[in-house]
Amino acid sequence: MIEIVKLREHSELASMAAEWFHQKWGIPLEAYKESIDACINTKETIPQWYLAFQNDTIVGGLGVIENDFHNRKDLTPNVCAVYVEEEYRCQGIAGKMLDFVCKDMKKKGIDTLYLVTDHTSFYERYGWKFLCMVQGDDEPDMTRMYIHSES
Repeated sequence: MIEIVKLREHSELASMAAEWFHQKWGIPLEAYKESIDACINTKETIPQWYLAFQNDTIVGGLGVIENDFHNRKDLTPNVCAVYVEEEYRCQGIAGKMLDFVCKDMKKKGIDTLYLVTDHTSFYERYGWKFLCMVQGDDEPDMTRMYIHSES
């Protein structure tokens, strides 16, 4: 059984979550700490962070931030840092997390989300549509931008 938790409701998980995301993506630990702290300690809708647990084990996570390091600042907010531990992949966990975050954001009045990825055909399974190519910050190659709208 997978349980998805909102970090804004579980401040006790903040340090563990920041470390977990840092280990998965290599983004500086302080950047995750700062964003997760803003999620927990402000009334702002963005950023938001989520973890998926099976029992007491983190099996996945993702966040929602203003911009996921790309040049299209108008395409906001962005789902970011989507990750499922390798041994838990192909069990629908990513889809559950994406569905959860889209519904949570809809409750907050945000019905359109964006996501950058190098994956092709993965996010389409979960209702995301390819929108355009965007230039990643300090990246030589373009990357794919997807859009998801809850209506």
